[in-house]
Amino acid sequence: MYSIIDLVIAFTISLISTLLLVYPIKKLALRWNIIDLPNYRKVHKTPTARLGGLAIFFGTCLGIVYLSPSHEYFLEMSIGAVIIVLTGLLDDKFQIRPVLKLTGQLIPATILILSGLIIDRITLPFYGVVDLSGPISVIITLFWIVGITNAINLIDGLDGLASGVSTIALISILTMAILDNQILVIFLAVTLIGSNLGFLFHNFHPAKIYMGDTGSLFLGYMIAVISILGLFKNVTLFSFIIPIIILAVPIFDTIFAIIRRVMNGKKIMMPDKKHFHHQLLAAGFSHRTTVIIIYGFSTFFGGMAIIFSNASIGYSLIIAIVIWFMLHIIAEFVGLVGKGKRPVIRLMRKLFGEVRSKKQHS
Repeated sequence: MYSIIDLVIAFTISLISTLLLVYPIKKLALRWNIIDLPNYRKVHKTPTARLGGLAIFFGTCLGIVYLSPSHEYFLEMSIGAVIIVLTGLLDDKFQIRPVLKLTGQLIPATILILSGLIIDRITLPFYGVVDLSGPISVIITLFWIVGITNAINLIDGLDGLASGVSTIALISILTMAILDNQILVIFLAVTLIGSNLGFLFHNFHPAKIYMGDTGSLFLGYMIAVISILGLFKNVTLFSFIIPIIILAVPIFDTIFAIIRRVMNGKKIMMPDKKHFHHQLLAAGFSHRTTVIIIYGFSTFFGGMAIIFSNASIGYSLIIAIVIWFMLHIIAEFVGLVGKGKRPVIRLMRKLFGEVRSKKQHS
């Protein structure tokens, strides 16, 4: 068992240690020349140290050491975390080839699968529990871990974005884990939230340091793993849909990016400036406002997931329609529907403009 005091202490340890560790790690990044240089695809204008993920990793580790969790998959999860951090560190330093970066993600996922931590069943609305057999469960687990790891990695394009979105997702997972008494998930979520907030002090715009792939890959990997432990393992009506809703912003931004590149005849792994945050910037929003807007979307989806998990079929259908509408808005922003004309967004702007005009004349 655990006490609230223990969780508060672990959270504080992770937060303060991450906040303080950033200072020496920033000096180390500058000494090792691990610096994010501006280019045509990036938003920042000045060279910035990019090893902040190490502080998040060590801060989380210190909080976990205090809590000393016991779990059958904990060793394999820890080994996988070390491998994923080393992969990110190598990429931050040497810009390794995509195939090597992918290998560094597949190895931790394989270790977890071999240990027995797999998505072995999903629950679908109107159908019930679907037991997954051998190869299917392995493939789904592999895609989930690697997919979420890369989704968090891909949204790390603005100051404080990946850290903030990850924190919001973790708070949603933590809420459900508390309701379901998932001890290890609670421990991991609390320490990761603490570390993220400690890092966000340095990373919110204007950022003094970036987390780099060291941090984004670590956060993506950990979120993928704890969602398997705390969400897929819980047999509820929507156990397969809940984690997708919680992580809707990074998941669908990644899916939309893949669709967009295929439609334009480009390589899937080829980076571009068409992500959701890029489109918000292009629409005229400031750096901070763009990040806060995406925080708002993430909070909305996280809240909807919590409500969705306890809703009746009737209310769930209503929530699903609202979620679909919000995803449609994101799709319009990234240019996937309406041939780039954004019909729904234009209609909303027109309606809000008319309402504002009436208020001014009344």
